[in-house]
Amino acid sequence: MADARSIFVTGLKNAHAMENQALSIMKPQVSRIENYPEVADMLERHIRETEGQIERLDAILASLSESHSTMKDMALSMGGAMAALGHTIAPDEIVKNSFANFAFENYEIAAYKSLMTLAELGGFQQALTGLKANLEEEQAMAHWIDSNLRSLTMKFASLKEAGASAKV
Repeated sequence: MADARSIFVTGLKNAHAMENQALSIMKPQVSRIENYPEVADMLERHIRETEGQIERLDAILASLSESHSTMKDMALSMGGAMAALGHTIAPDEIVKNSFANFAFENYEIAAYKSLMTLAELGGFQQALTGLKANLEEEQAMAHWIDSNLRSLTMKFASLKEAGASAKV
C-alpha cells in the first residue's frame, strides 16, 4: 500500500496548492467588484470556505505525518494571480471571471472526487469527511455560478448599454 499512500499524499499536496491558487484568483477579483454585490458576497463567502478547505487538507496531511508543499503552493498561487490579472484588461472582466471561476470550481470538484476515490482505495477512511466537506462546498459554488450566469450577463449588458461601468 506504499504506492497508494504516496499517490494519495501527492494528491493532497496538489489539492492544498490548488486551494491556494483559488485564493490568489478570488481575492483580487473581489477587491475590484463595484457593481455586482451578489458576486462579491459569494466570492467573500467562498474565500472563507476555501480557507477552511486548506485547514481540512492540512489536518488530513498531518494525520498522515505529512505537510503541504510550500513550493507547489507558491507556484500555483503565482499562476492564479497572473490569471486573475489577465482578465483585468478585458472589457467584460466580470463575465470572463465568471467563466474562469466556473471552470476552476469544476476542476476542484474533479480533484476532490479523485481524492475521495484514492482515500477509499488506500484505506484512508479518516480523510473522507474532510474531503467530502470540501467537495460539497465546491459543488455549491459551481452551482451558484451556473445558476447566476444568465442574470450576471444580463446585468453586464444592461449596464454597458446604459453607459455605466459594467466591467466589474
